[in-house]
Amino acid sequence: MPITFRVNGESVTVDVPADMPLLWVLRDVLGLKGTKFGCGIAQCGACTVHIDGRVDQSCRTRVSTVRDRDVVTIEGLSPDGSHPLQQAWRDLDVPQCGFCQAGQLMAASALLADNPNPSDAPIDRALNRNLCRCGTYVRIREGIHRAAAAMTDDAPAGGARVEEDDR
Repeated sequence: MPITFRVNGESVTVDVPADMPLLWVLRDVLGLKGTKFGCGIAQCGACTVHIDGRVDQSCRTRVSTVRDRDVVTIEGLSPDGSHPLQQAWRDLDVPQCGFCQAGQLMAASALLADNPNPSDAPIDRALNRNLCRCGTYVRIREGIHRAAAAMTDDAPAGGARVEEDDR
């Protein structure tokens, strides 16, 4: 049975098995390659997306559970790469290999939506489910601080919300 939901503001209908992980629908069916496969068991954060304004790991989310819901991927954070987090990442050369960065950015945008000016402790808690194999955590944290400052100057923070137990 076809499943309809919204991805990055666009309505899509897919005809896939209901238990197919959202990650594979995004990557293989819809061609949105920004969301990465890391571990497949929701432990690394590489597949982080926003579902109805909440952070979730798309590797563990069955596509049937997003019927009539809103999904935002890294491609939807800012189609032209102008989001303050993306700019800060570039300015600070945050990624080394870059593999985890889409998930890091999605988790960070959720944090800033909930806490527009976080200190280090909330940043560390909000991103504790996102592993960086290269260990760029110091630059990730600095990127979040820089983006928070830019967003406070320019406009209110947008994005998804962090679950209460993730703060």
